Amino acid sequence: MAENGENNAGRHQEVGHKSLLQSDALYQYILETSVYPKEPEPMKELREITAKHPWNIMTTSADEGQFLNMLLKLINAKNTMEIGVYTGYSLLATALALPDDGKILAMDINRENYELGLPVIKKAGVAHKIDFREGPALPVLDQMIADGKYHGTFDFIFVDADKDNYLNYHKRLIDLVKIGGVIGYDNTLWNGSVVAPPDAPMRKYVRYYREFVLELNKALAADPRIEICQLPVGDGITLCRRIS
Repeated sequence: MAENGENNAGRHQEVGHKSLLQSDALYQYILETSVYPKEPEPMKELREITAKHPWNIMTTSADEGQFLNMLLKLINAKNTMEIGVYTGYSLLATALALPDDGKILAMDINRENYELGLPVIKKAGVAHKIDFREGPALPVLDQMIADGKYHGTFDFIFVDADKDNYLNYHKRLIDLVKIGGVIGYDNTLWNGSVVAPPDAPMRKYVRYYREFVLELNKALAADPRIEICQLPVGDGITLCRRIS
């Protein structure tokens, strides 16, 4: 992201800071005015634990966690899925929003990261809502589709995982989410790189996944089974509401 020649001493000081806002001061204002004052204590605790992890850039930002929590309440979600868990920050935001009998099927290839956040999730009293599966998500999704009884059963699905598989996930998730249900794809503005010239300097992983994100965005916009809304929250999140 361009630094605009300003003093960047405080830049990216927030864990999971992937804000696309031009001004860090404005992002800080949003956090301090609207996010932190009513942030549930477990969310704060897990955010601070995650901040100490070397891969903390992978986490959902605090403003996006708040957004997901509100969205789930607005759509009265009960049966949900999350692909890509990391330490469980967005998972906790989801679990806190669901009713006591709500369910989250959560999948990640790394249980160790999830177990960093698990004590906080347990302390918050929401661990019983989570069915965590370690391993790749695609075989689980294929099995669910083959079983036949999961079609159209999910109210909300959040994907924050391997960008090179987003389209593979979408092909399967569109069958599993209910009509009127929502799929959220994270990182769809990918560090702002989606509008960067191909020869622009960017981190190796940003450049590698950029084409996959561009391909996904084009495919979602053309998919007649969904209506979409792309928001510049965090690193960009695209909400897809299944209409057919």
